[in-house]
Amino acid sequence: MSAGEQVIRLAPSGKDVRCEPGDTVLGALERGGYALPNNCRAGACGECKTKVVGGDVDQGMVLDMALSADERADGYRLMCMAKPTTDVVEIEFGTDDAMPKLFPPRDRVLSVVTEKIVRTPKIVELRIRPIGDPIRYWPGQYLMVGDDNAGAPPRPYSIANAARPDGEVVLLVARVPDGATSNWIHDQLAVGDRIAVAGPYGTFIGDPGTDTPVLCLAAGSGLAPILALADGALRRGFKHPVTLLYSARTHDDVFDEGLMAWWRAKHRRFEFRVTYTGEDPPDGAKFTGRIPYMLSDAFADLSGHSIFIAGSPDFVDASAEAARLLGATSEQIFVERYHPQSPAVTASPERLARS
Repeated sequence: MSAGEQVIRLAPSGKDVRCEPGDTVLGALERGGYALPNNCRAGACGECKTKVVGGDVDQGMVLDMALSADERADGYRLMCMAKPTTDVVEIEFGTDDAMPKLFPPRDRVLSVVTEKIVRTPKIVELRIRPIGDPIRYWPGQYLMVGDDNAGAPPRPYSIANAARPDGEVVLLVARVPDGATSNWIHDQLAVGDRIAVAGPYGTFIGDPGTDTPVLCLAAGSGLAPILALADGALRRGFKHPVTLLYSARTHDDVFDEGLMAWWRAKHRRFEFRVTYTGEDPPDGAKFTGRIPYMLSDAFADLSGHSIFIAGSPDFVDASAEAARLLGATSEQIFVERYHPQSPAVTASPERLARS
């Protein structure tokens, strides 16, 4: 470390992140490629609350409801406003390899359905908002949704957005012909209904220190965790190109085109591509065919990319193999498989199907 340089040290990994003069800890982490939950960036919500275990910071103006006196006494600070006052500030962050710690899941989080939107003939978008404290989660994780009293056993559904100040969560639910829960959501659950959800669960969060171009591959409602990951990366100013390649049978199966257009306009390094698998692709379609078979048409070399893939097991496995054949390493491929549920499978959040 050169004279006058300040660093943020991550515990327990010991990794150092450079902090520019006058920068906040949150800003330094984001510029270093690390994700820390945050919402208001003004010391009002408490989402970025983190314990300082070494060195000191100037906390600045924060609201008491976001950081209590007891929390201050225990060493907690709000990273969005905290500025280092010592050469080294050590904070509790992540695990031995600096991957983020998962938030403890919560049971029966009472929530209200705020919107229900038909996105495609098979997929509805469900927006729910907790009545109490927002659910803290990492993009890429999922919630358990269902109602045993309605004959809809809890099933996992991936969250399709990064955390928001109002706590609203977006879910994409594909109708499964024999899926009791997906049919209940499509046919019975209505705007204004109260439901209890649980979570977050899952580890499809990738590496927040990723320093490569990113390629996201998705099919069907597998787009949900991919949207959340892209949302989180773009919000924190991810500096490398991000490409989202989506597999659709027809143009009717493509949704969120407005959001994709906005992301393209706001983030010049973001690109959204669709490959059509139906027999009659739209006029002007640049890509056709299933992703595992057309990936080489879109990319000549993936050796320097991080790859995120979500969908059915067959789709995920075939896409991952196609990426490896184009040079991607197994260490840079992150996957989320949507397994169909077997009647013999017990009700475990890590094993239930998205149905």
